[in-house]
Amino acid sequence: MKFAYKNQLGVLALFYLLVACNDSGNERPLGAYDTGVLIINEGAFGANDGEVFHLDPSTGILKENVFEAENNRPFAGLLEDIVLEEERLYLVANTGKVEIVNPGDFKSIGSVIGDLDIPRSLATAQGKLFISDYGPYDASFATPDSYIAVVSGLDGGTVKKKIEVSNKPEDLFTVGKYVFVAGSEEGKIEIIDAETETVIKTIEVDGRPVQFFEERGDLWVYAYDSEQVYFQSFHLSDLTKKEYRAFDISNATRSIAFGEDAKMYILTSTGWPDYNDGIAVVSINDGETLIPEWKTGSGFYGIGYDKERQEIYVANAKGFQGNGQVTVYSKSGAEVNTMEVGRGPSGFVFR
Repeated sequence: MKFAYKNQLGVLALFYLLVACNDSGNERPLGAYDTGVLIINEGAFGANDGEVFHLDPSTGILKENVFEAENNRPFAGLLEDIVLEEERLYLVANTGKVEIVNPGDFKSIGSVIGDLDIPRSLATAQGKLFISDYGPYDASFATPDSYIAVVSGLDGGTVKKKIEVSNKPEDLFTVGKYVFVAGSEEGKIEIIDAETETVIKTIEVDGRPVQFFEERGDLWVYAYDSEQVYFQSFHLSDLTKKEYRAFDISNATRSIAFGEDAKMYILTSTGWPDYNDGIAVVSINDGETLIPEWKTGSGFYGIGYDKERQEIYVANAKGFQGNGQVTVYSKSGAEVNTMEVGRGPSGFVFR
């Protein structure tokens, strides 16, 4: 079992376990969903039919609609992100809610419903939830009132505060008491002190920052524009910029998978009407574009990398015309498996 935490720097070095121990020291068997791959199916706009599928790669068994199966009710939202933190899974719906489940059996623990607009992701810090939210659209479909919602307690509840940030915040990452916010529309990294619940620093970066990740013990952020992709790391001692990489990859999207040896797999798309999609591979170790077109196709909508099995998962939304598809590749590019999944597959959580 791999405990993969998105928001706490350094915990990705936690070891693998075949069993987990409770506070009394007694061993407990792993839950049905403590291993394998969780597939995020975003769902279709209007239908709000987002759901989670579970794949056991060792057997090939795919279980559909996990949330509904374990809680006897549909998820009923557009599933934007899944975050594993504090022995909880947070299912973030951009239709205005967060569902919280136990990672082992997917049973509901709590939720944040109401007083959210368009939530995008989540981080935990100081026993609180910090939820990035675009805020409401105005008459011109802009989001001038974006914020980070704060909830006291890890099991959900009501929003007690909204911290104003730059437009369209995306990913969040916690380091100690600091919550880093990727402000995608204005190219800003805003840093929140989780104790005071205030923005204490803003760092400008190139492109649209959308995704944080850990590499070589440092915190990095991935950003992109129409012509290039950018990687920026930070000094955590004084919260300043550290290393910088830029690559000539055009038509990049927000979807990226973090491979081994600092290799990054980036989805590209020309968008409507052609939808010529691809996957580029770059290395932030040497600053080189390794393979500008590792795969090409149409309908690519999400990507993930399983470090344990060294396999790349590519989600295809199939134009949201019915169910989507996931194809699994080896590092060499050979196809390993293809499966039909739910509506709008967009991401993965590897356990």
